[in-house]
Amino acid sequence: MDQLAAILCSPIATLGATSITLGHALSIAAVLFMLLLMALGIALWSSSRARTLAATEAAERAREAEARMAAIVQAQAEMQGRLGTVAEVFGARQAELNQSLNQRLDAMTGRIGQTMTEQTKSTHDSLAKLQERLAVIDSAQNNIQSLAGQVVQLQAILSNKQTRGAFGQARMEAIVADGLPHGGYEFQWKLSNSNRPDCVIHMPNDAPKLVIDAKFPLESWNSIRDAGSEADSARAGQLFRRDMEVHIRAIAEKYFIPGETQDTAFMFVPSESIFAEIHENFEAIVQKAHRARVVIVSPSLLMLSIQVVQAILKDARMREQAHLIQDEVVRLMEDVNRLDDRVRKLQGHFGQAAKDVDDILVSSSKVLKRGQKIEALELNSESAGETSRSLPAANESASVGSKSGQLRLRVVDDGA
Repeated sequence: MDQLAAILCSPIATLGATSITLGHALSIAAVLFMLLLMALGIALWSSSRARTLAATEAAERAREAEARMAAIVQAQAEMQGRLGTVAEVFGARQAELNQSLNQRLDAMTGRIGQTMTEQTKSTHDSLAKLQERLAVIDSAQNNIQSLAGQVVQLQAILSNKQTRGAFGQARMEAIVADGLPHGGYEFQWKLSNSNRPDCVIHMPNDAPKLVIDAKFPLESWNSIRDAGSEADSARAGQLFRRDMEVHIRAIAEKYFIPGETQDTAFMFVPSESIFAEIHENFEAIVQKAHRARVVIVSPSLLMLSIQVVQAILKDARMREQAHLIQDEVVRLMEDVNRLDDRVRKLQGHFGQAAKDVDDILVSSSKVLKRGQKIEALELNSESAGETSRSLPAANESASVGSKSGQLRLRVVDDGA
């Protein structure tokens, strides 16, 4: 014990004039230890109290959350009830809408079918009439082609190498017969003054007839060719000139009848060489014939004249056929106009039907969209429409308070 006391009293440090012993140090350590224990007790007491307060607050918050959840469950139950009512109303209205749409579609289908039947019958009748008109036009076209083919007959005149008679009547008749259709000319036609020209050509539209004379003084011309001396040739030329003048005067006197014949007649010369000789050596005869309105023609000129006459006849006949075709085309256009009017009416019916179907599709699309919104339980922040007559209120709100604010749930009816 003495040793322990000595140890405790032995100094371990010097602080100025004061010596600090081991006992003093232990006493100070014990005091500090007690102070530490007191601080720990105080800290533990504070922590326990804080935990108690936190537990109390948590319990209160739990009770508040339970109350809020109960309110939410009650609001959800009420909302499900209202949504069930809305679904029933929408189901009834959708059934009514489907029935109305089916009725309208059935009525529209019936009207369209009736209209299409009427239009089909009308179109069939119009096409039948159109086919008849086209048959008439086809017949007229065949006639025109037949008339056009007669123009080719002129080639027979140019390519015919057979002898058609020596001179005069036989050759003239061959040229006329080859160039004009049957009925467009007459040989030895008796005029009102009882004279008979070699040929008359019937002009179109009851115009006066064209006279052709083929009585060429061949003997006088042969005497010119057979003359052996200049004196004989001069006498033969004078005789030929006299015979030609007499013949020209006879043509003018016999064959010019006002209203019955043309005021110009043809005198046919049966040879190109004779025709050229007359124009070269007997100019006075040509001038006298011109003043008497008698045209001296060679075989080539007669062919050309016949071709001109044939063109005139063809033009007259084509005018007649064109008049017939024009009448038929007018009737055809009337039928086409009626067909166009009926097709336009049918197009209007189809356009109206298409518009009605588009309106129906728009209404159906709106119904489907609203049904999808209801099915998805879409929550909106603002009211979007009017309420149904079967619902007691337009908007229902459930408000729940929280630390940061309030939680608002609104049930919105978009309307049926």
